[in-house]
Amino acid sequence: MSFTRACALAEVAVDSSLAVNVDGVDVAVVRAGEDVFAIRDECSHAAVPLSEGDVEGCEIECWLHGSRFDLRTGKPSGPPATEPVPTYPVRVEGDDVLVDVSSPLVSE
Repeated sequence: MSFTRACALAEVAVDSSLAVNVDGVDVAVVRAGEDVFAIRDECSHAAVPLSEGDVEGCEIECWLHGSRFDLRTGKPSGPPATEPVPTYPVRVEGDDVLVDVSSPLVSE
């Protein structure tokens, strides 16, 4: 695995997300409670940034049409999206959030 620093943990408020670019990939780093996730920052339905959506539990909701995605799997949990969004391995080391975009947890 090849982890790259995405941001500082303090930059991502609890139950929100932050748009970052990791090795050329647009990623939303999301804090859901104490957990940190990384998901491709593009809704599979309308190609808008998921980082601008709402975080609730382990889901992020696209602000445009309301599609919801599981942050653990990238699978849609609410229409109109039917295709998953890639998620990526995350590690928190000290104050840094590291993401490995070379090893998506959901196939692209």
